[in-house]
Amino acid sequence: MKNLANMMKQAQQIQAKAAEMQEKLAEIEVTGQSGGGMVLVTMSGKHEVKRVKIDRGLVDPDDAEVLEDLIAAACNDARTKVEQTVREQTEEMMGGLKLPPGMKLPF
Repeated sequence: MKNLANMMKQAQQIQAKAAEMQEKLAEIEVTGQSGGGMVLVTMSGKHEVKRVKIDRGLVDPDDAEVLEDLIAAACNDARTKVEQTVREQTEEMMGGLKLPPGMKLPF
């Protein structure tokens, strides 16, 4: 019975940490880039694109494909940075709590 009580307590701690993590993710912003910084994409910790900044020199109506590729690359860079930041924040917040293998926060 003591094991069950410990498991319930740990589950409550994990739930509280997950809720706290969700709130923090909404506040986190990272910026991905491509083209040597000519295209910048700012994304929230919840993978929402907040801003896109494009160097005016890239805007060429006859060559939209290059710009499209750079925007996609900057979005992917931002996504990778968000995932890394979330992983780091989760590890920091969870401290000594052990999650089952394969379980990721936030849920």
